[in-house]
Amino acid sequence: MGRFPQLLGARGSKKWIQRLINERPEILNDKIRERFLLDDSDAIEWLSPKKEDEYAEYRDYSFIKKLGITLSHHSIEDFWPSGGPQWDALGRLKSGGSVLIEAKSHISEMISTIKATDEDSLRKIRFSLNKTKEYLRAKAEPNWSIGFYQYMNRLAFLYLLRELNIIPAYLIFVYFLNDEEMDGPKTVNEWKGAIKLLHSYLGLERNKLKKYVAEVFIDVKLLEKKEF
Repeated sequence: MGRFPQLLGARGSKKWIQRLINERPEILNDKIRERFLLDDSDAIEWLSPKKEDEYAEYRDYSFIKKLGITLSHHSIEDFWPSGGPQWDALGRLKSGGSVLIEAKSHISEMISTIKATDEDSLRKIRFSLNKTKEYLRAKAEPNWSIGFYQYMNRLAFLYLLRELNIIPAYLIFVYFLNDEEMDGPKTVNEWKGAIKLLHSYLGLERNKLKKYVAEVFIDVKLLEKKEF
């Protein structure tokens, strides 16, 4: 099963993405439309994490099913072992596009390393990461399974949808500002400095999926309230 009910987020990016999607989705919608030049009539239906769905997050085949899409050319099972990316939020455009969200509230969340230990799983992950790297024509040659692994596996899944299955999909990294509980960045420039370093290290300043990826910055002060 790839559906994972969540408790009400008490702090960090889980808290803020739940509030954003359930209470103030228009803030995110406007930023997405502006970034991708979408028509105002192209409504975004947020599918997770929804209060009525136990704030569940989805991964593996369950996230494909939740989006209501079909991988006709390249299956998720052939691309990645079970236990793949667990999406912070999922949405669907009225025009048919899929929206994948990864949220962060402090810079250290950007650092991650592969946790898989099974050799067959590792082999499949490394193969798909390398195919993604080749497609993106990344200039640098770091080990993508170390350091910024989470960022890269999110890009790999965008590659799976967009390139391998010709599905209109968008990957949004939501970066929250002023999360004082987590000592998170207070300015957009703080986030942009970290993102620039990440892109430079991975050789991704320019890549073939860039126009389908967005960085969105949202001040948690817009979401703060006494009760959720």
